[in-house]
Amino acid sequence: MRLSISHKTTYHYIPAASRVIQVLRLTPRNHDGQYVTDWRIEASADCRLDQHEDAFGNITHAFAAEGPLAELFLLVEGEIETRDTNGVVHDAVERFPPSLFLRETALTTCDEAIAAFAAEARATQGSEALPVLHALLERLHEKMHWDDDRFYEGTPAAEAFGLKHGIAQDFAHIFITASRNLGIPARFVRGYFCGDDTGARDAGHAWAEAFVPDLGWIAFDAANGICATDAHARVAVGLDHLGAAPVRGMRYGGGAETLTVDIHVDQASRQTQS
Repeated sequence: MRLSISHKTTYHYIPAASRVIQVLRLTPRNHDGQYVTDWRIEASADCRLDQHEDAFGNITHAFAAEGPLAELFLLVEGEIETRDTNGVVHDAVERFPPSLFLRETALTTCDEAIAAFAAEARATQGSEALPVLHALLERLHEKMHWDDDRFYEGTPAAEAFGLKHGIAQDFAHIFITASRNLGIPARFVRGYFCGDDTGARDAGHAWAEAFVPDLGWIAFDAANGICATDAHARVAVGLDHLGAAPVRGMRYGGGAETLTVDIHVDQASRQTQS
């Protein structure tokens, strides 16, 4: 599948900010099943984008823009060729052993409810990792209600699981937390998804990858209740959302900040919007 992606982020500062520093994780990499044919990043401010790689091998761009800045926009556009690998991720950049992704973070701290949820999946599926992970995927998709039109607000997995509703980041964090509680390495993935007419969640998206011996990393999209397909474009990975966030930074001066995000993911002539 050929995916055409446009991702625009606009900041408004009242009063104007005197300086803005940001780190972007907005550039995908090639791996088996994904080939980036064209990609560009544009910032409205007069600044230089310095490319680096973070500890997980994500491509980052950092910049500092001098004010006064009443508005700042970032535009990402490009095309990616994808192929369905049944969720299996091969030939991606791997900087750490899978065991690192057993590490708990503030967003993936397990509580009794998630531990019981994970234990139930293991009790019904046995000790093999793959059937247990599929059980977690299916049951989490059934148990959680999807929130429309909401930005991620930094909700920890345990809180989102207790509320029984959330967005893609919440689904991913809960899946990761349950997997790690069972001793299965799992990590957060941020990217894009081209939905279809079945009600699948689309555009800017997040999911999880879990490590299965003899198979490697497998992508599980709990928000949609599926393993990743050629409709998914993988951009960045981390222990949780914070490690794979598309934009992180700080500003100096200014007062209130408002943010708007406009993401389009197209396949051929069909367009979906978030």
